[in-house]
Amino acid sequence: MNLLTIAELKRRGMAAIEEGLRRGPVHIVKRNKPAAVVLSEAEYRALCEPAPRAQAVRGMTALQWLAAQAPKARRSKAELDARLRADRAW
Repeated sequence: MNLLTIAELKRRGMAAIEEGLRRGPVHIVKRNKPAAVVLSEAEYRALCEPAPRAQAVRGMTALQWLAAQAPKARRSKAELDARLRADRAW
C-alpha cells in the first residue's frame, strides 16, 4: 500500500503527495490509523463517471445482469488473490 504519514506530509507538503501519486492512490495515516486517500485527477474522474450499464433483457436473471456490468476495478484477479492470501495468513 502507498502510505504517507501526517508527519511526512507536514514536512514535505505537496511534493510528498506528488511522489506518492506516481505509484497510485496515496493513503494518508494519522496516529497509525487510516485518515484519507488522495487520488489523481484522472482516477477521481473515472470514479465519478457513470459506468455504461448493460441493458436488462427479458428473461435475464439478476446474476446474468450483474455479470454483464462493466468492471470498475483497476486491480487484476491475481492482485486481488494475492491480497486475500496475505490478509488470511495471520
